[in-house]
Amino acid sequence: MPARSVADCGDLPFLIRRDGTWLYKGSPISRKPMVCLFSTVLTRDEDGKYILETPVERGRIEVEDVPFLAVELEWSGGGKDQVLCFRTNVDQCITAGPAHRIRVAHDLLSCEPTPYLHVRDGKGRFPIEARISRATYYELVALAEPGIVRGRKVLGVWSEGIFFPLGDMPNCCKDAD
Repeated sequence: MPARSVADCGDLPFLIRRDGTWLYKGSPISRKPMVCLFSTVLTRDEDGKYILETPVERGRIEVEDVPFLAVELEWSGGGKDQVLCFRTNVDQCITAGPAHRIRVAHDLLSCEPTPYLHVRDGKGRFPIEARISRATYYELVALAEPGIVRGRKVLGVWSEGIFFPLGDMPNCCKDAD
């Protein structure tokens, strides 16, 4: 049987807003099972563009920031034995660790932190990520402990034996070793 070629549909009328809302032709997709289904066929191409790809067709979609939100946190253990599990807005549970790293980006003007969780690899060097919601980030900060990363004193969290820095140690705490 000959291999099927995947039809390129070009730009599709989908938008994923920064708040995690999926739109089709400008209207929110209100059925969560439909959003969850689409999320399973979402990938990124070698240029970092977001693609919905099934075995028979694919098309580019627009994403304002990242396609998913980490909206809930469960943890167990403590210190290096701690395990952090996140639930996304599409009900996927992801454990932070070697395959699912946490990173924190900072706004260039306000210096506000924006934390992200690696969900899965894309087709190139651009991963698919979830932005960690503000409330969930505050839970992470409450679990933070001091550490040193590349010679800098930071606050961070452990999960599956990996230390993830969340930010620099506040000045008031740097001398309190």
